[in-house]
Amino acid sequence: MNESIPVSRATDHGTAKLMPDVDRERAWLLTVDGAPQSYVDLDAPAHLEFEYARRLGFVLETVAEPGRPLDVLHLGGGALTLPRYLAATRPGSRQDVVEADRGLLELVAEHLPLPDGAGITTHAADARAWLEAAPAGSADVLIADVFGGSRIPAHLTSLAYAREAARVLRADGIYLANLADAAPFAFLRSQLATFAAVFEELALIAEPGVLRGRRFGNAVLVAAHHPLDTAGLARRTASDVFPARVEHGAALREFTGAAAPVRDEDAVPSPVPPDGAFGIG
Repeated sequence: MNESIPVSRATDHGTAKLMPDVDRERAWLLTVDGAPQSYVDLDAPAHLEFEYARRLGFVLETVAEPGRPLDVLHLGGGALTLPRYLAATRPGSRQDVVEADRGLLELVAEHLPLPDGAGITTHAADARAWLEAAPAGSADVLIADVFGGSRIPAHLTSLAYAREAARVLRADGIYLANLADAAPFAFLRSQLATFAAVFEELALIAEPGVLRGRRFGNAVLVAAHHPLDTAGLARRTASDVFPARVEHGAALREFTGAAAPVRDEDAVPSPVPPDGAFGIG
């Protein structure tokens, strides 16, 4: 039984709240301005509570042989769920986490400290600015999970940004992004067109109900210069508690349609989620 008390603090970009999970002794939910951002179980860092986080985890299982350490750049920090997951499942990995909200990083470090020797370094900085200064070919994996409130900032959606991501990745590297949209998918399609202009291979992981336009939801974008293990991914995502589909190849090109890559001057944030889409009770 978790008898910890909630912690609330005004940070640089909103009001962050850490709420204990009553069913798990050292587990916490982080919300920012009421929107769930992260879930962390300090006793079980490999546990991924949110569906989108599990889908990112499924991709991370397929990128290299089990247990092999990776060099990973995370854009967006939250409570450091995926860095903790990788430190537990791929010990020895070197991870940099870039989070614009310094106050949020301080709150998480204070209440949900990282274990010694985790190999995780946090940086309070703008994600795009940090990416542009990062060395070429320095990351095996780049994970973008950046939300200003409940929207992906416009400067992390453009062709120039996608090219920077490709520059920082190694030749066999992989780009992952947590996106969100609803029908008619103007934002999601523009992101697919943008990354298809830079990367040779794309895949999209989402629940069928989201892809059919029934509701607003998350979609995980996967991009690389080499063939993706879409069969292995599809097996994992189909067996999840909340099954998802893996779209790729001709079906994904058809879904993208006539959408054009996004230029910096035309970039817009992801759409505002409808009331209740990501809220909690």
